[in-house]
Amino acid sequence: MEMNSLVGPNVLDAEAQGVVGKPLDRVDGRLKVTGGARYAYEMQQGNDTLYGYVVQASIGKGTIKSIDTQAAEKSPGVVFVLTHRNAPEQSTGDHREAHPVLTGPAVTYYGQPVAFVVAESFEEARAAAYLVDVKYDRAPGKYALRNNLREARVPHQKDGAPADIAVGDFAGAFANAPVQIDVTYTTPLQSHAMMEPHATLATWDGDKLILHTSNQMLSQGQKTIATTLKIPVENVRLISPFIGGGFGGKLWVNADATLAAIASRQLKRPVKIALTRQQIFHVTTHRSNTIQHLRLGTDHNGKILAIGHDVFSGNLPTEQTYEGAALQTRTLYAGANRLTRHRLAPLDIPVASSMRAPGESVGLLALECAMDELAEKLNLDPVELRLRNEPSEDPEKHIPYSSRHLVACMQEGARRFGWDKRNPKPGQVRDGRWLVGMGMSAATRGNPLRLSKANVRLGPDGIATVRMAMTDIGTGTYTILTQIAAEMLGLPMERVRVELGDTSFPQAAGSGGSYGAGSSGSALFEACEALREKLARAAGMDPETARFADGSIASGEPSRKLTDLVGAGIDADGEIQPGSNNTDFSQQSYGAHFAEVGVDIDTGEVRVRRMLGVFTAGRVLNAKTARSQAIGGMVFGVGAALHEDMVLDPRFGYFVNHDLAEYHVPVHADIPDIDAIFLPELDDRSNPLKSKGIGELGICGAGAAVANAIHNACGARIRDYPVTLDKLLSSLPVQA
Repeated sequence: MEMNSLVGPNVLDAEAQGVVGKPLDRVDGRLKVTGGARYAYEMQQGNDTLYGYVVQASIGKGTIKSIDTQAAEKSPGVVFVLTHRNAPEQSTGDHREAHPVLTGPAVTYYGQPVAFVVAESFEEARAAAYLVDVKYDRAPGKYALRNNLREARVPHQKDGAPADIAVGDFAGAFANAPVQIDVTYTTPLQSHAMMEPHATLATWDGDKLILHTSNQMLSQGQKTIATTLKIPVENVRLISPFIGGGFGGKLWVNADATLAAIASRQLKRPVKIALTRQQIFHVTTHRSNTIQHLRLGTDHNGKILAIGHDVFSGNLPTEQTYEGAALQTRTLYAGANRLTRHRLAPLDIPVASSMRAPGESVGLLALECAMDELAEKLNLDPVELRLRNEPSEDPEKHIPYSSRHLVACMQEGARRFGWDKRNPKPGQVRDGRWLVGMGMSAATRGNPLRLSKANVRLGPDGIATVRMAMTDIGTGTYTILTQIAAEMLGLPMERVRVELGDTSFPQAAGSGGSYGAGSSGSALFEACEALREKLARAAGMDPETARFADGSIASGEPSRKLTDLVGAGIDADGEIQPGSNNTDFSQQSYGAHFAEVGVDIDTGEVRVRRMLGVFTAGRVLNAKTARSQAIGGMVFGVGAALHEDMVLDPRFGYFVNHDLAEYHVPVHADIPDIDAIFLPELDDRSNPLKSKGIGELGICGAGAAVANAIHNACGARIRDYPVTLDKLLSSLPVQA
């Protein structure tokens, strides 16, 4: 099915079973808490499995002058040492297309793999890795974004969106606007910091490769591995039934998969590798830092006349991926004169790529704080300013929204949070030694749809088995797919078995971009629709009037058990593809964040006291997992505002705080009171489920609400994230 038209009333609307939407427990929960869910590194392949350990470059730029592996090769248990001297030829390209390793003596970033030691045990491989002696010819590198802005270029378009868009006369409108804001915000380098490290177990069966690997998008990864190793895509199989978090860090194939595959093929034995936490920071991807220049011009009533957003980010010279931090600015607020531009600076540091809510996550940290600054300058309530600039259509594309209830989110959030009690003048509310303030922001995240396929089979035992190459990265995919199949086929949930994470199953979009549930769930919806029709015809009933419930099918009075109709088993396939709805309608999910913080009057310490997120995201497929996803995103946003900062040594291109002891993320003590609610909504232009993406929406704008609350608490406007106490101290009121 292509999404080219309005989705009419369907089975999910009827709620015959009442399964979809309910706050049901995860179907894989017991497996996870009992250790039954096996992750990539826990997979076994006989007793002859070897273990690999990566040797990393200790310079940021240059050439390998010599590499001596003799001592490592003589070390106990060592079987093989792979370097550029004995690595096979591989395809090169953007990290989305290929991930070659050890292709030559050139070092393009600090921590780049320069050797791979394989031994009988992990400990032996690790010990031998320190015996590999590498000498380098250093070369000057470009490491810091701010120092290399002059060389920034216009990157290629991002998922169909051009890097630059100009509408109307921004320069003239801004110059003549009675009220102006001209500010620059910066966001730091960030690491995904997922719980499970990148890991792979590689085996070969003749000329066919099997990778048990931690990867969010298996169908895409299958093509990348095949391209890299120059083998047919049908000879590659990726398996990843459980993933311990990814946040975009496992969207693309990383060095662990390529290294394990090459070593296993040469040694004709299984090879297993897990990157250490420290290695993850340099060997895998990260979020680029940004420099964002915001210019907003309004009339005296707060109506936006000009809106401009310029963004600088960085990446390797061979890469085109940039941080699309101005993309949401193109659609969030009305305004006739608009200018959004992205520039990509060439840097000699590891690959920058997608991290949870790429673009909007950091873009809204700047835009929504600039809106708060504008509201203060206009002496206008921040919610009211946003209400006055609510567009009636997409302000740049001039097409309707598929659905948009941002106003309702802001109004309901303000009511629930007690926004009317906020003192608009900063520094006026005290609670002991704490200055207390409130802040808010809007939230938006794109709602894409990706090609996905599914197969569902009903067996003679009455169990429906769903199969697709979809992944579950901890978000609850197993559960929502079980709910959809149970609802569609009239089966209890315990009679539905969902099998994911294997490229031998039908192709799926994977987990990323907030399209996972909508895409995979819609493919399953279509498969179940096809199976319902087959079952109805087998029962001699009209598929249009047939009802499925309690394991039976009925049309009028007659009723038949499904198990009487399937014989040895009956199955059906489903497919969803994006269509004209993607271009004819502007599709986003929406929300509003509200935060209250305390700022210590003496130290500048910030404590989030409470947070509320109010969202609309189409049909909510599981109220419990949806709320968990939203809260998780909000916590992520707190981290972006107050904690996360991957510190780069600008002399060597080295990430200094490359572990979870020094790369700070929020913990339980940082988040005392947080809640997320969803307002009712169905989006009949989005997909057959009428749902929208949730996974990344919660982070979008959350950090800005915290930063705006800090300003309201103490008067400090920090435009350089994260907002740490050293930046606040100089702005705190002087005590008498």
